[in-house]
Amino acid sequence: MLRPMRKAFFTLHLYLALAAAAFLIIMGLTGSMMAFEPEIDRMMHRDRSYVEPGTKALSLEEIGSLMQKTFAGERIEAYLPSVAPNISYQIVLEKSGAVYVNQYNGKVLGVRGEGLELLDYVHQLHIRLAWQSESDTGKKIMSWAGVAMLILLLSGLYLWWPAKRVSITKGATGRRWWFDLHNAVGILSFVFLLLLTLTGIMIGFERITGPALYKLTGSTPAHMPRTFPPPPGARPIPVDRVMEIARQALPGAAPFAIIVPRPGDAYRVRLRFPEDRTPGGRSRVLVDQYTGQVLLAEGSRTAPAAERVVIANRAIHTGDIFGIPRKIIMSLASVMLVLQATSGIVMWSKRLRAKRRPLPLARAVS
Repeated sequence: MLRPMRKAFFTLHLYLALAAAAFLIIMGLTGSMMAFEPEIDRMMHRDRSYVEPGTKALSLEEIGSLMQKTFAGERIEAYLPSVAPNISYQIVLEKSGAVYVNQYNGKVLGVRGEGLELLDYVHQLHIRLAWQSESDTGKKIMSWAGVAMLILLLSGLYLWWPAKRVSITKGATGRRWWFDLHNAVGILSFVFLLLLTLTGIMIGFERITGPALYKLTGSTPAHMPRTFPPPPGARPIPVDRVMEIARQALPGAAPFAIIVPRPGDAYRVRLRFPEDRTPGGRSRVLVDQYTGQVLLAEGSRTAPAAERVVIANRAIHTGDIFGIPRKIIMSLASVMLVLQATSGIVMWSKRLRAKRRPLPLARAVS
């Protein structure tokens, strides 16, 4: 018979797992794919993603002019130059969406419209169950599923500790086999799942954890500069000049996104240092579109302490922090989460069937 404390932990573990199982399976399946999101996207769309490197890329201004001719003068919202010579550029247009362009000859390779593609859907499913709402209910559900996962990990460790089972019993079948599998997978993946869970909770509750980090570190967020209406007759500076200004503002960082402003706003440039392995980068430069003045330059190396913690947390969660080997580990850990949830459900269902199974006649009449 289970001791009262152990029985309480078992009951908590069982019913919390049953309540959160579906969300954890979604989290694990989508997370295992998201670890390699850029690589999978390029593999699925090779024709638009890869180019034969040439001697010299066209300027952004030249590519922009070609796109406006091809797409009937549509407004360009962003330039996304690649940082690898064999990866195509993207030009984001107001109506048509992202256009993939060969930066060496200006040829259009493909268009990514407004609808969600498979990996977009997987991403949104992981973050918010692909449920868009003003209150962001889907994100809240997945964030609390992360909290449930943390409780399951800690309660599971408590329940595992007395037996410390890390292998499957030879010749085991049925519920015993699933029980051994559940224990072995759980303890072997415990550290990695704990890392994924803790970093995921920080991301999910960023409205709480963000201000808390600034308070704990005694740092303050970067002050966003004011922008003013354009002077009469002023014309925006060329986008290539903006990219060069951003490079000079953060030496060593490579620009990979230039957001084109509307009148009165500023160019927003996203950059990535060599050690910034997250696809979105964590460095930014704001440039006055008329004067070229740098209004803000915040690099991941010199960002406020709290922001650097956020950067590191996201890199750990996605597995980007140590490149491909760490991505593989985090992807496998996500698969282990699915296996844990599935094996737990199977054990529970077998337990239910065993309870409902009628007793043998001899025992029933004794």
